[in-house]
Parts: sequence; C-alpha cells; structure tokens
Amino acid sequence: MPEILVISGKGGTGKTSITAAFAHLAGDAVICDLDVDAPDLHLLLDPTIRQRHDFYAGHEAVIQPDRCCGCDICRQVCRFDAVRPGEPAPVIDPLRCEGCKVCVAFCPDNAIDFKSKHCGVWYTSDTRFGPMVHAQLFPGDENSGRLVALLRQRAKEIVKTNKKTLILSDGPPGIGCPVISALSGVDLAVIVTEPTPSGLHDLERIASLCDHFSLPVAVMVNKSDLSATMTRRIEVFCRERNHRVIASLPHDPDFVLAMVNGKAVTEYADGYSAQQIRQAWDTILSLFNGADSPKKNSVPQIGRRKAS
Repeated sequence: MPEILVISGKGGTGKTSITAAFAHLAGDAVICDLDVDAPDLHLLLDPTIRQRHDFYAGHEAVIQPDRCCGCDICRQVCRFDAVRPGEPAPVIDPLRCEGCKVCVAFCPDNAIDFKSKHCGVWYTSDTRFGPMVHAQLFPGDENSGRLVALLRQRAKEIVKTNKKTLILSDGPPGIGCPVISALSGVDLAVIVTEPTPSGLHDLERIASLCDHFSLPVAVMVNKSDLSATMTRRIEVFCRERNHRVIASLPHDPDFVLAMVNGKAVTEYADGYSAQQIRQAWDTILSLFNGADSPKKNSVPQIGRRKAS
C-alpha cells in the first residue's frame, strides 16, 4: 500500500492542482488533504461529507466564579498575562492562554477547570475520484501535526476497509511540524517547485528535510518557462542531490480554467501540461511495479541522496 505525498517548500507552487490531477489519474486511491491550516483540495474535488468529527488537542484554563476566592495568585503566576480582571472573578483570555496549567496548579481553591480544547474538525468524505479525509483547524489553534497524523491513520483504515491500493496526500507547505508529521514513513515525496529564487531556496529546505528522513524524492518544476536560468539551477541542484525531475510544466492557463470549473487540469483539458502530468504519474507508478514499496527496490532510481 504505497503512500505518496505531494509537498512544496512554500505555498503557491501548484501542489494542490498537481494532487488533484494525480487523484484523477490514480482512480483507486484514498485521498488526503493534510494542509489542515488552510485546506483547499476540496475546492477541486467537491467532497460529499459522510462523517464529521470534532478535533480536541491541548487544554485551556477556565476560572469558575463560584469557587474563586479572589486571591489573585493566578494572575501573578501567569507569565503570558492571560488572566484579566473581571467580576465577580478574573477571567482567562483564551487567545493568550498557552495551556501551561501553572494557574491550575497554584490555585488554592481548585477554582480553575482545565478543559480539553476544541481546535477544529475533520471529515471522511466521498469524491468522484474516491474516498477523501480532510480537516480544518480553527484559526490560531495548535497541534496541526497531531491532526495530520490522525488523518493519515484514518486514510490507512479506509485503505484496508475499501481495499484501495494507494494513499495520495496533498501536504502542508513549508518545513514545520505538520510537514514533518506528513512526511514520516511515506514511500515517495513529490516536491512541486517553481523557478524563482524563493522557489529554489524552499526546494533546498524541503529536500534537505526529506534527506534527513531518508525519503525518496521526485521533483516537478511548475511554471518552468518563467525563468530558464532558474529552471536550469533547479535541475542542477536536483542532479547533484540525486533527485530526479519528473516534469517541467509551463505557465498554462488551463490550470486556472480548471480551477474555475472545479476540475483537475487533466480532467479539464488534454493539452501539453496535462500530458506532462500524465507522463509524470506514469513515471511514479513505474516505481511501484513489481515492488511492495519503492523503499525496497525502486528508490535508487528516483532520488535517495547518494551516499558520501
């Protein structure tokens, strides 16, 4: 059961459009949107929600006025200035509270409850390309890494139940906690980049993260005709790191038109970009032919870093 993750070192490179196209071409995958802070894969796949679940992570302190003696100890010990004056008792500002529990520990009257925090929602849905798991973390809330891990676990359960052959995930941008949670244990990371200084910089960062976890990597250059010089620099970087470039896509209006129509680009048109994406998908599939996992046989073909 291969698990393929589409990522980028930065936002705006087109990874969600690529993921939607791969989902269209796969035909037998469980689809995951792991960008829980700002998900948008649902805009292209139009999922029908079957199950909705609340996501709780961390805690927040709440002062109960009927038990509070007004000693002010909670305000004195809170290093985040989360305790504010109030009547008949102080109140805790949820935007400042970090859930450290020090006020709970020092309250002499046990007047502060420490409740689990409702941080978001996650869904199990159906799409025209197959089952999908996705989520929305509430603005400013934390534990996106934990929510990503939960979605991946749910996807694996759906694979077993529905006898699917593949997990295809749209990953978060950047290199932070949710990205690390999304990368852990995947069979292939497909990095989508663009030929700009920031695109190359963030490609270097995310590729280094994949190298750290010894994960196989394939690279797709989107809008490659924006700068031939930067595209060549990306290709040189990938060659030096033994990361194979599986597609170079031009700046193509079909991507925008497909999004406007709520479709994957390979579903909307059969132009040059769609054909290149199809070839890239065929290349990815070839890595898994005859192997339970690319980690066993096919990884050296596509991008483990050469041993020094």
